[in-house]
Formats: sequence, structure tokens, C-alpha cells
Amino acid sequence: MKIAVLPNLSREKAQYYTVKLIERLRGFGSAIYMQRGFQNSFSEYGIRFFDDLKDMIRSCDLMVALGGDGTIIHCARYAAEFEKPILGVNVGRLGFLAELETDEFDELKNLAEGNYRVENRMMLDIHYSENGVEKTCSALNDAVIMRGTLSPMPDFRVDFNGRTVCDYRGDGLIVSTPTGSTAYSLSAGGPIIDPELSCILLSPVCSHSLLTRPVVFGPNAELSVQTNFRAEGEAFLTMDGEISVKLEPGQMVQFSRSKRTVSIVRLKDYNFYSIVNEKLGDGRNDG
Repeated sequence: MKIAVLPNLSREKAQYYTVKLIERLRGFGSAIYMQRGFQNSFSEYGIRFFDDLKDMIRSCDLMVALGGDGTIIHCARYAAEFEKPILGVNVGRLGFLAELETDEFDELKNLAEGNYRVENRMMLDIHYSENGVEKTCSALNDAVIMRGTLSPMPDFRVDFNGRTVCDYRGDGLIVSTPTGSTAYSLSAGGPIIDPELSCILLSPVCSHSLLTRPVVFGPNAELSVQTNFRAEGEAFLTMDGEISVKLEPGQMVQFSRSKRTVSIVRLKDYNFYSIVNEKLGDGRNDG
């Protein structure tokens, strides 16, 4: 098996665990691919280095992302583009998307033996314009529209399949997938949604209304959000916490289910609700 390893070496002990990961994978007969920028750190491990990231991913059978959730989400965008399965290894804090912790490398034998399954995760397509150019970006977790730091509170108009369905006044709106329901949306009071479902979750941020609640739309919903200020202000669109765009006054942003999915590798007996309790705590471990 040809495996592309994508570590985030800014994480504490990430280089140490990357070496352990590579040694274990090579011991199972896997060929290891990495980007050229890692050559000085891993030159002695029989790795094939690539100058072009996309060439590397196109050539591999499977990707392994080693880092926190942000690292896995970043790599997942490429995994979806080239239809490659991705295995997450957690060296961060929560690690909701990670399949393995750093003390679970023995499970990699299941990867070498083909004893794993793939779980397809829904993505969002976000359609917007930047400097007059129409663009589309895919997100695994969420897209967030927020007012600027010193801007007045805006009004958000939400259209569902071409008809206005709700208006919010607040700091922002989060449009998320089921995967993203345990991220920023959760901290804004949104529900936890099983990631194997297909739906679109809309969660207001600090809404100026006691009656405002998150809304769950079906998988084929097409949402549009327009941000309006009563006085001069600015708003920003951020996708998966990575790509940020300043919105023009009154600009419309559209959201829909993407045709792309992210294939998450599962090596263990995975139970989403057990993971939620483990990562977020169930109220019984406060002492």
C-alpha cells in the first residue's frame, strides 16, 4: 500500500510520533510518500519525496494526517478532491476526526491487512464572489459569517430554496455539516448530529432574540444568506477556519450539499456517541 503521510510538525512531539508511525507502516510493507519539505527531517527512513503535493496525493492509495482536527480538516479537502481515504492520528487536544491516538499504533496492522471500513462524510459547497470573481469552496466542518470586530450588529436574511424563511440579528451565523455540529456550532448552542446523517445545520451566534434557535435543513436544501448593516460595517466569511473572505455590503452567499465526500478510515469499533462523551466529558469526571 502506498501511503501519503502529512504531519503537522508544529504540534508537540509530532516529529517523534511521525517517526514511530512511519516505522510501523514500513514494517507492514507500506511505501511511504511525503512532501519534499520534510526531507531534512525524515531522510533516513526510505521515503519517496514529492515536489508537488497534488502529485503525491494523486499517486497514493491512502492518506494519513497526523495533528489536530485542523490538520485533518486541511488534508481532508485534498482527500475529497482526489477521492482518497484519509486516516487521522491525533496529537492535538480533542481530535474528533482522528481514528487513532498516539498509543494506538498497534491498530495499524488492520490497515495493512485490509481490515478497515470507510465512512463517507458529507461536505458543504459555499458559493460566493471575491473581487468580482465567482468562487466555490468545499468545507467538511462549517462556514461562518461574522461581523467585524468593531462593526455594529448586522441583520441576516436566510433564504431556503429561493424563499425567505427567517431573519436573525446577531454577531453571526454558522452553516455546518453533521461533522461540524461538534465544532463551533456546538459552542453556539447547536445540536449534536450523527455524522452519518446528511443535513445542513444553521446556528446563530449571539442572536439578539430569545426566540432564535438553530435550524436543521434537509440534505438537498439550498440556503442563501445576505448580511445587511443599518450603519457602516463589515462581515467576513470563513470556511473550515482556514479560508477567509471579506464580504461586500449586501452580498449573498449560497450553501448546498457538495457532490464530494470525505472518506474517513475506521480501524476500530467506532461509536460516535462514546467519542462525544470521551472528548467532551459526560459530567461525571469533574474531579
